Amino acid sequence: MKKDSPHSSAIRIIGLGNDMRGDDAVGLVAARRIRQAIGNHAQVIEAEMAGVDLIELMKGAHSVMLIDAARSGQAPGTIHRLDASASPIGAQIFPRSSHAFGTIDALELARAMGVLPATVIVYGVEVDNTDAGQPLSPLVATALDEVVARIVQDCEAHHA
Repeated sequence: MKKDSPHSSAIRIIGLGNDMRGDDAVGLVAARRIRQAIGNHAQVIEAEMAGVDLIELMKGAHSVMLIDAARSGQAPGTIHRLDASASPIGAQIFPRSSHAFGTIDALELARAMGVLPATVIVYGVEVDNTDAGQPLSPLVATALDEVVARIVQDCEAHHA
C-alpha cells in the first residue's frame, strides 16, 4: 500500500464483496468507479472477503465509508445508509455475509477494541442474484450509480 499524504487519508472508502458472485460484487465495483471519479481526494480500497482485515483497513482514517451487499429482505436495489459510528447498526441488514467474519462483526470488534474511526458510514445495497459467475442485476446496477454519486458528492463537499 502506498503512503498517502495526511490530507488524503482523512477519508477512506472501502468497497467490500466478491467479484465472482453477481450482486455481491457491488461494493468492489462501487470502489472502482469512485476511484476514477475522485482521484486522490480520498483513499479507495477494494477489499474482497475482508472479514477481520477490515479493522486493519480502517486504521488511521478519520472517516470511513463502506459499501457492501445487504440482505435484509427489502427490494433489490434498495440503498441503506447507516451511521455505524454512533451505535451498532445491527445484523438485520447484513445478516451473514458470504465472508466468514462479516462487516458487522468487524465493526463491532473495532468498536470494542476502541479503534473504530470517528465517522463510519455504511452503504448497503440490497442484492438480488449472488450466484457464481453472474453480472450485477439491473436494479443493483442502478442503485450502484446512485451510491457512487452520493459518495463522490460527500468527498467533493469535504474537500470544497
